[in-house]
Amino acid sequence: MEILVCVKRVPDNEENEIEVNGSGSDIDRGDLVYSVNEWDNYAVEEAIEMVDEHGGSVTVVTVGDDEADEVLRREMAMGANNGLLLKDDAFNGSDGKGIATVLKAAVDKGNYDLIMTGAQADDGAGQVGGMLAAMMDVPYASLVNKIEVIDDKKLKVGREIEGGNQEMNEIDLPCVLSIQTGINEPRYVGIRGIRKVASVEIPTMNAGDLGVDAGAVGAGGAKAKRLDYFVPELGEGAEMLEGDMDEILDKVIELLKAKGGLK
Repeated sequence: MEILVCVKRVPDNEENEIEVNGSGSDIDRGDLVYSVNEWDNYAVEEAIEMVDEHGGSVTVVTVGDDEADEVLRREMAMGANNGLLLKDDAFNGSDGKGIATVLKAAVDKGNYDLIMTGAQADDGAGQVGGMLAAMMDVPYASLVNKIEVIDDKKLKVGREIEGGNQEMNEIDLPCVLSIQTGINEPRYVGIRGIRKVASVEIPTMNAGDLGVDAGAVGAGGAKAKRLDYFVPELGEGAEMLEGDMDEILDKVIELLKAKGGLK
């Protein structure tokens, strides 16, 4: 099975205190520590496990600049077979559809049975996987937390849905799956593995190589534009209720009546 996993280099929430910049146009990116997007890491681990069991190869791809090379090498040290960097100034400022357009062009250059993304990246929109599937005209499942290979044409996938319930579906290949955290436990990447892939040449493709119209991507082609970043004002703190169950219930009823929730 040939699997392509889309990954992204993002600010590491555990290593950074994220703040809005002075103009409110972006987060303050000075001196940030970056790493691979957490959801994407689970997708790569799942792809590696599938290939270990059923054969094939895993390719990791990212849209970014020269520094995005580091997340590709990290995932290759983890066990991915190949990396692919999609880099062009024309891609800067792309919205979700623009990123999906670039990734779709890369998919068309290969021969993949399965494309995986994380459920969401640092912008939190969770839209690239679905857009990519629509552009490819293939089946799509989001929030996937279980995958079973039925044969070379079908998978059984589990999805996390509302209320903590699990939904199981059969899905035809090729398809796109957006992977939820918790589907597995991503393996540790040691310094030996990182050194092993440090000198491996990673192919780079630009808009011309991919056959992408530069005007359809980037800031100029974006249909959704970010207008502002801000930190919400803090509201009043929560009131902690004490006492036994009956006392707490009485207090809850009093509060609901006082706030207009009950009459």
